[in-house]
Amino acid sequence: MLRLHISLTATLAGLLISTSSMAAQAGEPALWSTQPLLRPALPDVVDYSWCRTPTDRFILHHLEATGLKPNREAGRRQMIRRAYFDLIGLPPAPEEVDAFLEDRDPLAFGKIIDRLLANPHYGERWGRHWLDLARFAESHGYEQDYDRKHAWPYRDFVIEALNQDLPYDDFVRWQIAGDLLDPNNGSATLATGFLAAGTHATQITKNQAEKERYDELDDLAQTIGTSMLGLTIGCARCHDHKYDPIPAHDYYRLISSFTKTVRSNVDVVLEPEQHRKKLRSWQSAQDALLQARTRYEDRQLPAQLQAWLDRPDKHHLDDHWTILDQAKAHSTGKASLAKLEDGSFLASGANPAFDNYVFTVETQEVGITAFRLEALSHPSFVRGGPGRAVNGNIALSDLQITATPHSGGKPVKVELCDPRATFEQKGLPIRAAIDKDKKSAWAVDPQFGKDHAAVFQTVTPAGFPGGTTFSIRLAFANNKKHSIGRPRLSITTANSPVSIDGPSIQQTARHALKSRNLSSLTAKEKAAVLRWFRTTDSGWLELDAKIRTHEKPKPKTVTALICGEGLKAVRLHTQGPDFYEETHHLDRGDLSRKVGVASPGFLTMLMRNGHDSQRWSEDCPPRVALANWITDTEHGAGHLLARVIVNRLWQHHFGVGIVATPSDFGHRGAAPTHPQLLDWLATELIAQDWRLKPIHALMMKSATYRVSTDIAPERSLQDPDNRLLWRRNRHRLEAEILRDAMLSVSGRLDPKMFGPGTLAQHSRRSIYFTVKRSKLIPMMMAFDAPNALQGCATRVNTTVAPQALVLMNNKTVRACAAAMAKRISPEDNADLQQAVRTGYRLALGRLPTDGEQADALAFLTSQTSSYGREAPGGPQKALADYCQVLLSLNEFIYLD
Repeated sequence: MLRLHISLTATLAGLLISTSSMAAQAGEPALWSTQPLLRPALPDVVDYSWCRTPTDRFILHHLEATGLKPNREAGRRQMIRRAYFDLIGLPPAPEEVDAFLEDRDPLAFGKIIDRLLANPHYGERWGRHWLDLARFAESHGYEQDYDRKHAWPYRDFVIEALNQDLPYDDFVRWQIAGDLLDPNNGSATLATGFLAAGTHATQITKNQAEKERYDELDDLAQTIGTSMLGLTIGCARCHDHKYDPIPAHDYYRLISSFTKTVRSNVDVVLEPEQHRKKLRSWQSAQDALLQARTRYEDRQLPAQLQAWLDRPDKHHLDDHWTILDQAKAHSTGKASLAKLEDGSFLASGANPAFDNYVFTVETQEVGITAFRLEALSHPSFVRGGPGRAVNGNIALSDLQITATPHSGGKPVKVELCDPRATFEQKGLPIRAAIDKDKKSAWAVDPQFGKDHAAVFQTVTPAGFPGGTTFSIRLAFANNKKHSIGRPRLSITTANSPVSIDGPSIQQTARHALKSRNLSSLTAKEKAAVLRWFRTTDSGWLELDAKIRTHEKPKPKTVTALICGEGLKAVRLHTQGPDFYEETHHLDRGDLSRKVGVASPGFLTMLMRNGHDSQRWSEDCPPRVALANWITDTEHGAGHLLARVIVNRLWQHHFGVGIVATPSDFGHRGAAPTHPQLLDWLATELIAQDWRLKPIHALMMKSATYRVSTDIAPERSLQDPDNRLLWRRNRHRLEAEILRDAMLSVSGRLDPKMFGPGTLAQHSRRSIYFTVKRSKLIPMMMAFDAPNALQGCATRVNTTVAPQALVLMNNKTVRACAAAMAKRISPEDNADLQQAVRTGYRLALGRLPTDGEQADALAFLTSQTSSYGREAPGGPQKALADYCQVLLSLNEFIYLD
């Protein structure tokens, strides 16, 4: 036995030494993880029949080399529970277990794995693993720990990306620079929540600001290093890394990629492709409606007008608009507003950067349905205006109207809606003049030297009996010196929709009425009259109403915390700047010892074939360059990126990674137990276009995955840590999965996915708990959930008394037990044997043994007696006690 143990030790030592064959820079010891990624040949084995997937060849090769044999295959009940908890984090239903036990198809287990990989709960289960690495939380941390109300969309992105099997290289690239790589894809923008997930200091004084900024950049370097590359990059902040070939110079070049990157809450368009499809469908229908109205205007409207002109009865042409020529006006910016004969006001003199025109007018009109603002041209303006800007443009940012009754009373705001204009500059529409944004505006570039007009409907008719004083304020706060040069205001009581055309149209229409002949008009006059007449024609109004009520689809948006440049930064009582224009090399990490500006770059140890940072940095932003370098398998860090992620998959399926330190592939980390297997899996991931689901399937369909957890004394002496995987490692369910399993078997689980989380108790999966760093969920903490202060690669797995106390006293556990009791309660409370069997099938996926059945019945009898058999709810309380025992069993909490 001693000789066997020595033989195994020597074999393992040889394997570990063989991984460090690459020559290192400057004579340093070689780092195995930086070696080129080459696809190993599948090793020869004696017992080929045992192998189910190529991964088994590597495992069995090492076992046979040491004289070890793998355990027998686990029972089918253990296998299906193992697959369900590994892939979706929920137990199989009893009928699913039964179906698998009866299915003799050799491919039955593989079919279950394929089905579970397609289950939407897969993203929730595996999303939790990534969120641990990403130090995801929904609060900023530190003493104040302000909430991040818009952080949760990043969590939803992770779940959805995993469910869609987004290629892992894209998954990584998006989290570093998705907003730049694919700006029209909302999911890519949401992915940058990864950069924003770390802690963010609050109440920063001006003297602290720069130090805190470097701390945040350090957090980015550390998290990207450990989560994606398995390297402790942050150790090079104050000096060259003591163990790995990462000089401080490379560290500062890396963090400078984020020099101007800030957190920001922005509205992100979701499902852009679906929205584009809806827009195309809407546009097609809108075009048809517009064409129908145009045909009517061309073919029928002139005849309708001529028929109206030919009517023998007396025609009466109401003035559509009444010019407010009695208005008084002044400029808060001291511009001169002189009234002209046509009722307009000509601005001259001072032209302040920002201005307000205030018009005051008294009127006896009631039932006012719309206000009309004209921006008229004039030869005194550049290009004829209609604005006072250096190019003749305008920028009306706000229009507000108040009405004061002459009979007494307070002024009331006149609510406006449905604004329309004769022309709108792209991106500066007329609706901006009445929205809540005081900076957005209506402008008319490039249609200078023309008269423009806008109509604003009133939500309810304006004007008081006995007279009204209107105060009309035009605000110009969008662009400097962009006020209207010659405004004119009118009102109307006409029915909606109101024509934009002004009083001059009525004069032309009167001329046409007198002549009763359209041919007497010029083409321009005829067009003007037709524009007016159509607003009185029922046929045109019907077609126009269809266009106006054909609602344009709005994109689905979400406000999300992301990272980017040029955004409005989240500020939390910070006195200093949001970022600094340059990132400096700091000698010993000391802010007072700046030794030069750091230009964006990468780790020299992961740049191959003599290439430097310029290969990835040319003609692209720094974050995009970083994303390209980190996923480049030929010349950059992609080979290491692939090794790290396949090792994480192996870790979560087998209990420990091929590299036991999954976030440290450096000299201080563990060497791989099966280096060739690790490289084969990494190359297979790349060959599968970086899709993770095929790698899951490879691992889980293997014979290695199926072995039992039986502990054989002789094999344990040879390989006590199970490094060669001759048996399955038994492990406890994580905190979230334990709670989810309780909700599932009790029938209380709410399957709703996505959306904001909550700190309150709920019945959704535990991934939807709000992660507030200063107020973590007690049950989660008792079972070793991470604190989200930094990335967590491997959760601590403790066995302590408070865990038992949680299972006995926690309200959620008791609520699940009570709900489960109702689920298994027999119609006849005296017949409890079926209830006991159903409870075991729900909780453990099997029937109780005869001894367990007898013990359970004795327990129920005892508990029922203690409550009082005839007492209200006594038998049901006893059943709840029994269910709580089931939920506290090791067999429920641990996975074989």
